[in-house]
Amino acid sequence: MIQTITDFSSNTSPIDFMLVLANWQLFARGLVNTLILFVLTTAVGALAALPLGVARAYKIPVLNPLILSYTYVFRGTPLLVQTYLLYYGASEFEFVRESFLWPVLKEAWGCAFIAFSVNTAAYVTEIVCAGIRSVPEGEVEAAKACGMLALTRLRRIILPRAFRIMLPTYSNEMIFALQATVVASTITIVDVLGAGRTLNGMFYLAYEGFLTAAVIYMFLTFGVVRFFVFLEARLNRHLRPMTAAV
Repeated sequence: MIQTITDFSSNTSPIDFMLVLANWQLFARGLVNTLILFVLTTAVGALAALPLGVARAYKIPVLNPLILSYTYVFRGTPLLVQTYLLYYGASEFEFVRESFLWPVLKEAWGCAFIAFSVNTAAYVTEIVCAGIRSVPEGEVEAAKACGMLALTRLRRIILPRAFRIMLPTYSNEMIFALQATVVASTITIVDVLGAGRTLNGMFYLAYEGFLTAAVIYMFLTFGVVRFFVFLEARLNRHLRPMTAAV
């Protein structure tokens, strides 16, 4: 039976799925690396974006133009270019090689982590800023009328409301960030796409590795979408219409 399936996969099927299954460890390694990059960089990016977004929303002098310049540069240039500049370009400067950052920047993982985190933070900063500015003025005025201080209003009223508003946009950014991790495969990191490219190179395949990578990314994207659907439902459950008691 197994031999029949193997023969069908090798000789009849347009995709040699048995070969893919035989190299599952390669894709498992790529999946782990992709998830590590995605989770860590999006978490760091979100943490960095929160204070930056608040500063942008309230147009804090000095900080606002600096943050605006930062988001403009990193949203206006491709992530691939940013990663290449860091991975291939940082080593060209002696002061970088002699700095405390060199142990991080000389490794592909360190460059990918910094580039992905900074890029994600730039996008999320503007999302946070837009969410805060979209909070209804009446809710803010009501908080002021209750005697809340500025920081208390921000923590208890504005940020929770802004997060609910920006959640759909933020979920899309997380999907883009997940798919952007493919850039890591261009600097020697074996992620999901890198695993597919390696499989193709090992067995002189045309598309089996890439197709397998595409399927894995589809499942990962589905997981991210379902997580945010669940989160949005939980956070907005108080907005559901109340059913009449029987």
